[in-house]
Amino acid sequence: MKHRAITSLSAAATLVAVVSLGSPALAQTPAPRTAWGQPDLHGVWDFRTITPMQRPEELADKEFLTEEEAANLDQEAVARDARLWEQPARRTEAGGNVGAYNNFWMDRGTNTIGTRRTSLIIDPPNGRYPPMTADGQRRADARRDDLRDNPATWTTSFSSGVRCVLGFNAGPPMNPSAYNNNMQLFQAEDYVVLMTEMVNTARVVPLDGRPHVDSAIRQWSGDSRGHWDGDTLVIETKNFDAKRQWRNTTNNAHLIERITLVDAETLLYVFTVTDPDTWTSAWTAEVPMRKNPEPMYEYACHEGNYAMPVMLGGRRVEEMASAGQP
Repeated sequence: MKHRAITSLSAAATLVAVVSLGSPALAQTPAPRTAWGQPDLHGVWDFRTITPMQRPEELADKEFLTEEEAANLDQEAVARDARLWEQPARRTEAGGNVGAYNNFWMDRGTNTIGTRRTSLIIDPPNGRYPPMTADGQRRADARRDDLRDNPATWTTSFSSGVRCVLGFNAGPPMNPSAYNNNMQLFQAEDYVVLMTEMVNTARVVPLDGRPHVDSAIRQWSGDSRGHWDGDTLVIETKNFDAKRQWRNTTNNAHLIERITLVDAETLLYVFTVTDPDTWTSAWTAEVPMRKNPEPMYEYACHEGNYAMPVMLGGRRVEEMASAGQP
């Protein structure tokens, strides 16, 4: 990831002068095919971007940035990284500043990646999440209040990302975040495997028409089944376990992912999330992915997750102090 972060800065600077003219990116080279005739999706695919999931409210109905606006945002991202790299790391202070990763480890990318969209969400047309249902809002409020009133009660107080169960950008669906925005796709005639760099989460997706597992069987990444719709790979995932705490979704969450090879260097990843217990309607996001010529490296999350015992230990000290114990 470090090498990728270093090279990304110069690549982003070049990108400022070459802003794409639409969404998705226009094909540059013919899309390759496998020996059995399917689009060849093999490889490592980079989905980093600073394009937000939701459109900022002040942009209202503005779906696309102008070329100048996109170039300015890209330049600002490059300049911000250069400035932050020169700052000293923030150290943790007892009872105050919790510190932060050195910016060297961040790898957010730039705004464009083949599109000038103002949000990754393309439906609803306003580029924002649909309204929450009453139950969805109640759960979100309860979760917020519990985190405020009962921090670090036990491991389950933390998200699946903090606990290294799932990567915070691994999904599914995959969504760009602060770093490790890479996915490696392995492909056979009757299977594909999608492995995200974050926590090396791997999904094995059968393409042979077998049914989903029984609805009583819940899994962290859900149960995925795929098929081809022309040249687009369609993956349907359900049977999610709500314990993963992704976007406040429930066991009733349902995901459709569509992966299309635009050209030899570009994947178009479009996903639709439906959860009638959380949102009043489904929503869809679009994330172009670029071919990454570098290999994907192992990401050690549990091995370096020193924050977990520290946070739990700090909470135990607070509890003893509240009880008048030394």
